[in-house]
Amino acid sequence: MMLNRRFTPLNLLMISINGMVGSAWLFAPLYAAKIAGPLAIIAWLIGGFATALVALTFAELSVLFPVAGGSAQIPQISHGALTSFIVSWIAWLSALTMAPIEVQAILQYASTYFSSLMVMKNGIPVLTSIGMIWATILMLTFCMINIVSYKGLMRFNFIIFLFKVLVILLTVFALIQTRFYAMNFVNGMSDVFSTSGWHAILTAVATGGIAFAFTGFKHGVELAGEAKNQAVAIPLAIVGSVLGCLILYIGLQVAFIGAISPSILANGWEHLSFAGDVGPFAGLAAGLGLVWLVKLLYIDATISPAGAGLIYVTSTARILYAMSQIGYLPKWLQYLNKQNFPVAAILVNFVLGMFLFLPLPGWQAMVSFLVSGMVISYAMGPIALLCMRLELPNEKRGFRLPAAKIICPLAFYFCNLLSYWCGWETISKLAIAMLVGILIFAASWLRGRLTVSNIGLRSGLWMIPYLLGLVMISYLGAFGGKDIIPFGWDFLVIGIFSLVILWLAVMDRARRSFH
Repeated sequence: MMLNRRFTPLNLLMISINGMVGSAWLFAPLYAAKIAGPLAIIAWLIGGFATALVALTFAELSVLFPVAGGSAQIPQISHGALTSFIVSWIAWLSALTMAPIEVQAILQYASTYFSSLMVMKNGIPVLTSIGMIWATILMLTFCMINIVSYKGLMRFNFIIFLFKVLVILLTVFALIQTRFYAMNFVNGMSDVFSTSGWHAILTAVATGGIAFAFTGFKHGVELAGEAKNQAVAIPLAIVGSVLGCLILYIGLQVAFIGAISPSILANGWEHLSFAGDVGPFAGLAAGLGLVWLVKLLYIDATISPAGAGLIYVTSTARILYAMSQIGYLPKWLQYLNKQNFPVAAILVNFVLGMFLFLPLPGWQAMVSFLVSGMVISYAMGPIALLCMRLELPNEKRGFRLPAAKIICPLAFYFCNLLSYWCGWETISKLAIAMLVGILIFAASWLRGRLTVSNIGLRSGLWMIPYLLGLVMISYLGAFGGKDIIPFGWDFLVIGIFSLVILWLAVMDRARRSFH
């Protein structure tokens, strides 16, 4: 059995936007403002620009290879088994955290009214035992909708898409019309000329929820194998979702900063807090007397993350399905139900996803881990595109990226910067997760489950200096590391590192004959 071609261009675009507009819009404007103040607007522009560059590389690749679980399949085509396993392992681990992140966001907002759901530990909201029960119920609900009905999934997706976009637009206009302090933007903008100002901007991109806010573009990559009219649907979903969401996010950040009373900012942006800031926009609306908006926001605080969580259950299952197809994981993970949904992969992701509530408590901790892993899987886009231009120079392309020789190195550079900006504490956890993945790969190979040719191993050797280099630069760098590589010089170090690794990766590509 094969997965059906079922998603129209509009379906795929709405799925991508729905997956992108989840809990990020509810929390990221607060966290980004606390880190960077009014400079958070620059952080959104940097995050959107960097993601758009990466998204463009995947747009060409996913039209050229419209397969289910592109995060696993595309590296397999360009570099063979070892590279594919490491990248898909990281992509799957990162995507696996998404549904729990959205559930955490729903319960964090709900805890304002139902205090039994959360308890504060060291200033971080953590789920109680009752909260864990509700987390399980919500996770199971996402799985059941994915398993039972395609039409139900699409109808649910469309209703949620319309509702959440309308609520965001209403929130922006209501806050700006009710209260807008232009001076909030003036006080702090001068920091744009300082080192500390740029350090804050870049930290906000990585750990303030901004890079996380754009992760949904990968849905178009994972679901490419199920798209109709692929030459239109895939680029529209992958790139269109990034640009559309950037406009919404900047509107929200401007409205949020403008609505903060200057008296609250007396101690600086880093100490920003106000009644109800567990749900930032609802807290602001309540302070302004916008009761109707508060009610609407609390409804949307359930619906927005639920929509994104639902879509992540859909696409994460495709990564696991693809890893099973290639041979990294047991064949039973390919099991499809009557509607041709990968039901076994969905259920395994549910069980493992529940464990993530334990080691990564709090929305921001989960987000930092996800971003650090996700951007490493992004890095395969520019690398694989350059490889396929060399391996398939005359292949007809439904979408062809212009100036690829400039955009690909820039996109790869941005991936490595985003990973670095996540900070040493997050990268060190990711390094452990990568090591576990490599051990699983080695165990599968030794037991004979994998038949890895020499090409598969040789063309994956570039991954060793790449991953070790990322960890070492993070350890020595200015974002939570030893500060041996000072801020400013780290841009140059990562630039040289990126060019060397990109050259190695393209040289080490799997040379194969395509028919």
